[in-house]
Amino acid sequence: MSTLGTVVRAGVGRRRVQTLVIGLATMMAVAASVLGGTLLVISGAPFEDAFRKQHGAHLSVRFDASRVTAAELAKSAAADGVSGAAGPFRTATVVPRPDEAGPGWPMTVAGRSGPGHGVDAVALLDGRWPARSGEIVVSADSSLIPTLGGKLAFSQPSGGPTLTIVGVARSVTRTADAWVLPAQLPALTAPGDGGYQMLYRFTAADTPAQVTAGGRAVTASLERGAAVGRQSWLTVKKNAERDTALYVPLLIAFGALGLVMSVLIVGNIVASAVGTATRRIGVLKAVGFTPAQVVRAYVGQALVPAAVGAALGLLAGHLLAVPVLAEAEEAYGSSSLAVAPWVDLTVLAGMLGLVAVTAWTSALRAGRLRTVDALAVGRTVQAGRGRWAGRIAGRLPLPRPVALGLTRPLARPGRALAMGTAILFGTVAVTFTVGMGASLGQVMKAKAHDAADVVVPAPMPDFGPPGHAPGKKRPKTDPAAVAAAVEDTAGTGRYYRASTVRATMSGVTGTVDVVAFTGDASWGGYAMVAGRWFHGPGEAVVPTPFLAATGTRIGDTITLDGMAEPVTARIVGEVLDPRNEGMQVFTDAATLAAAHPDLTDTSHHIAVSADTDITGYVTSLNKELAPLGATARAGGPDGGSDMVATLNALSAILTLMLVAVAALGVLNGVLLDTRDRVREIGVHKALGMTPRQTVAMVLTSVVVTGLVGGALGVPLGIALHGRILPAMADGVGLRLPDSVLSVYHGPELLPLALGGLLIAALGALLPAGWAARARTATALRTE
Repeated sequence: MSTLGTVVRAGVGRRRVQTLVIGLATMMAVAASVLGGTLLVISGAPFEDAFRKQHGAHLSVRFDASRVTAAELAKSAAADGVSGAAGPFRTATVVPRPDEAGPGWPMTVAGRSGPGHGVDAVALLDGRWPARSGEIVVSADSSLIPTLGGKLAFSQPSGGPTLTIVGVARSVTRTADAWVLPAQLPALTAPGDGGYQMLYRFTAADTPAQVTAGGRAVTASLERGAAVGRQSWLTVKKNAERDTALYVPLLIAFGALGLVMSVLIVGNIVASAVGTATRRIGVLKAVGFTPAQVVRAYVGQALVPAAVGAALGLLAGHLLAVPVLAEAEEAYGSSSLAVAPWVDLTVLAGMLGLVAVTAWTSALRAGRLRTVDALAVGRTVQAGRGRWAGRIAGRLPLPRPVALGLTRPLARPGRALAMGTAILFGTVAVTFTVGMGASLGQVMKAKAHDAADVVVPAPMPDFGPPGHAPGKKRPKTDPAAVAAAVEDTAGTGRYYRASTVRATMSGVTGTVDVVAFTGDASWGGYAMVAGRWFHGPGEAVVPTPFLAATGTRIGDTITLDGMAEPVTARIVGEVLDPRNEGMQVFTDAATLAAAHPDLTDTSHHIAVSADTDITGYVTSLNKELAPLGATARAGGPDGGSDMVATLNALSAILTLMLVAVAALGVLNGVLLDTRDRVREIGVHKALGMTPRQTVAMVLTSVVVTGLVGGALGVPLGIALHGRILPAMADGVGLRLPDSVLSVYHGPELLPLALGGLLIAALGALLPAGWAARARTATALRTE
């Protein structure tokens, strides 16, 4: 081993606390950066790769067949800005019944002679394309669980066909739920029903404005109102990326905190090492070390623990990525997502380079020191340092050990600033994590949509329209009889009923959950983002993803298909609801009176009157419901989701790592300060200071720093929460109401601010114990 290597190894072994702090800080920063970088890579790569291979459609448009002809649609392919088109394909909204039993639900079927090779080349995942009538290919993204050889019976129109599933396929932009040969479509549609579908690629489609402009160009020559539905590839892409996009802002925030803290800690430790080893630097130069070698020695002492910490950070990043990548694999239908090697290499090189530059900058002073000056000064503290602080301490009306501790930051302002910064970042992380947990709890309450005290759950909803093919029936519970029992039970206060059916919308594949209410449900836990709750028939409230997927906004009118007849409603409000990817419509039951009069699958939601015991009320109500085949239970929100649990666990782990780094940063600063003051501590002990007073003096030396760091960290943590939570929500296509963002309240802020003091105290405990145990004679002999 070279002489320089021996010096580096000796420095690393001698400064064990500093080595641990650098290693842990680097590990935390690398772990968050690896995970964040991986999610940034996978959030777009799988979709974009599939979109390129399948020549996905930038825009799919559904047209009313009664207002436009196939020839007119074919001409739209020549509109300005169109680089490719496919269609027109006949489409139908149908309700299948798998194996002639169980619930059915609406789906969009398109007639295509083959999977195609141009725009929207459908990828066959299993089986084959239909070769004759009576066969169907089902999308892997549909609500069905496709099984080759399975049967799909269609009841509409009357006496509809039964089709055999011969293949499973996927359209990257989800242009349909299933495909059949064009000759099969007439048997699936009643006379005058159905529509056309056109798929377009544009020369420019990178932004919503460009896609909208392309849509205007292809419909400019057609009758107004001919286009009844649109779906942009950007909306599909955002939906595909929503699971991973949720984590990215969180990890960027923690990664940035970790990187900044690493830089500050490495710089402070190296600078402190130089400042406390002046005599050693002089000895090294005296035996022949050049200024560059001295600088490299201190850079090496920082790089060795940083390299170990970075390696552990890579491992931690890979382990933390396991549950997050599992979520992404489920979203993309993939089983091969992993941390890219180049992400590891980039983060590793970037982190070590940052440490090297920071350490080199802090170690330059060691290279510039003259040998004679370094040998003469040694570790002797400058004569005037701390005298001003000592005079202030003498005038404070406090016990002497406490006064000496409180004024100590004035003697070492640079070191106190470094410790305060570490405490500040730890407090920011704790404040942010507490707020995020509270906000996610509010989101889960909004998702549960149940502020009722008592609930009579609905049986499994019947997702088919009236008149569907008969199959195996389950007993129906009469909602009117249940309602009468609820109203007759003593203690019933506010009360409403909710029924769910499924429908479709033109231009959007998949189904929409339509929740129809009887009674005022505005008190039921529905968090409004914008607009208002509906006041009567013909009005509806929808979640943010619904507006994005359908291209609508508050004030627009929507048409719901897949029931006995189309239903129109005007959107009057935007609600927070992440269920079913936000594809829900909330409306009055009277809105569906003609299209679905038999709303038998109904849940009942009750708020008991004041001073009513809920347990006793449930017991009384169940006696009335027993003959009706229904059961009441105490209400309340459902349990949290796996994603929320993953987010909370991930943020808690990263926060604990940041807090540990902050506490170790304080420990390092107090340890250095205690060693600088060892002779002074010996003098105090010789004058009668007890070990307990010594501990009090060391602990109080970080009180001001901890309080200031905590007081500044809380508002910064709140500000970070206010930026990151909306970014996380935007990643999954949601907007958050004030009830989700305003989770910090006055009484809760004081404990968070005192968290900075706790971090400071934890970091100072070990040095305080060391100082208390130091023998007076040994301390007095130390220079």
